[in-house]
Amino acid sequence: MTRILRPLLSRLVLVLAIGAQLGVSALPARADSGLTALDTADQSKGWQAVGRLNIGADGFCTATLIAPDRVLTAAHCLYDKATGRRIPVTRMQFLADWRMGRAAAYRDIKRAVILPDYVYASADKLGRVRHDLALIELARPIRLPSIRPFAVGAELQPGETVGVVSYAEGRAQAPSLQRSCQVLERDTGFFVMSCDIDFGSSGAPVFTIRNGRAQVVAVVSAKALANGRRVSLGVDVAGQVHALEARLQAIESGTVAQAAGVDEPQMLRPGENDTGAKFLRP
Repeated sequence: MTRILRPLLSRLVLVLAIGAQLGVSALPARADSGLTALDTADQSKGWQAVGRLNIGADGFCTATLIAPDRVLTAAHCLYDKATGRRIPVTRMQFLADWRMGRAAAYRDIKRAVILPDYVYASADKLGRVRHDLALIELARPIRLPSIRPFAVGAELQPGETVGVVSYAEGRAQAPSLQRSCQVLERDTGFFVMSCDIDFGSSGAPVFTIRNGRAQVVAVVSAKALANGRRVSLGVDVAGQVHALEARLQAIESGTVAQAAGVDEPQMLRPGENDTGAKFLRP
């Protein structure tokens, strides 16, 4: 088995249908807040930079505006689950503050980049989580007074309180806010959290309040089980966003030959280096 965290997580084992089960020694018992639906303009005030990333005819992830023309989400959102190939950006659209059939802004996607170490079909499931981050460049900036991009914050530590805004299965028409959940543990590149996430929450921003303002400190990658308790895994964005921005700048300047989005992922043949462990992608 794979040793993954100290001391909270010790091994990764196969579970059917539910995804990855994480063997743990103990989990802090803390009360998390419930989900609050942001159905109205008043309820969503301050969170309008969170939106839905529509993918193809019926897929979606959650995504966040961090600059007028930059959106942060999970890298695995950019891949077709059936083929393992990158989805063309022409089939994606960012809907800022999507609520009840309308968005405050609709933007097509110009290009999207992922971290160079991310391999969608990798058998190293935790390696995928560590690098499961994508930066999207919009075709046109969003410059509306009501939509303020979020700053990217510094690293989290175990025990900190965070919040999550996400769309998900069963609540795809408006985001939900969980104001308070906990960072249970951290390892290189990712965090284990108690936050309530589900399918569609991939790419959702994890926030902390610093100096009176919400800052994005992680992006939701997957959910798992720890001693029968649901937990969420979030990618550490500190430092990695700068690497993604550098890739976008290199594409813009012509330093690299072609934009990510037409890259071919490394594919695994059935049974090749397959540990059998599976994550349930939210």
